[in-house]
Amino acid sequence: MPVRFASLGSGSKGNATLIDNGSTCVVIDLGFTIKETVRRLSRLGLMPQDVDAILVTHEHADHIHGVAGFARKFGTPVYLTPGTYQHKKMGELPVLNKINCHSPFEVGSLTITPVAVPHDAKEPCQYLVTANEITVGVLTDLGHITPHVRETYRECDALLLECNHDVVMLQDGPYPYQLKQRVGGDYGHLNNVQAAELLDSLNLERLRHLVISHISGKNNLPNLAQDAVQPLLSGWSGSLVVASQEEGFGWISLD
Repeated sequence: MPVRFASLGSGSKGNATLIDNGSTCVVIDLGFTIKETVRRLSRLGLMPQDVDAILVTHEHADHIHGVAGFARKFGTPVYLTPGTYQHKKMGELPVLNKINCHSPFEVGSLTITPVAVPHDAKEPCQYLVTANEITVGVLTDLGHITPHVRETYRECDALLLECNHDVVMLQDGPYPYQLKQRVGGDYGHLNNVQAAELLDSLNLERLRHLVISHISGKNNLPNLAQDAVQPLLSGWSGSLVVASQEEGFGWISLD
């Protein structure tokens, strides 16, 4: 079976990304209630018992809100950094795995590579998931592109990339000044231009799917994000998808 990936939703109201190779299925983050998670999983043809593990990136509510409850209800193993676990204080989990964000590890038949990122959380990381020589990268919730991130994400077959905000919309938008500074700062979220600049260092001959992710509902528009990245994709033959808050996106297969 090919590697496939999908999203239950992407944005400030909840995030969850699924990666599945037919024998192992992981969810990266789970920011929805149990009821909402079950509803969105069913939309993708899955039941909670189909999820073999939850990989957590950091402790902010839109990424972790449903993790502990889901794990306890369905006995799902959870993987996260010690800093994330300590800060969130999620209580007893059925299977808790504290990871080193500089060391790859295995979940079933998947190889997971955590990647340390600059974000205003205790010990945040993002993930590359590899199976059958296919790598899916998830890269959201970081304030700037570090050399480590640039190098680590270079060879992806598919990439979910944060295009959180448009700089002008954020500056002119409804957020209070301090929140604008946080979102637009070095430990906040990627703007459209920063995301586009990363594409210049990717192996686009290998990249087959690019998903614009974690778009702000108040400080960005899908067309602005697409307009920012398109010039860097000149001559590229892959597919460009926009992940939404309500729908996420359906299964995309790689073989």
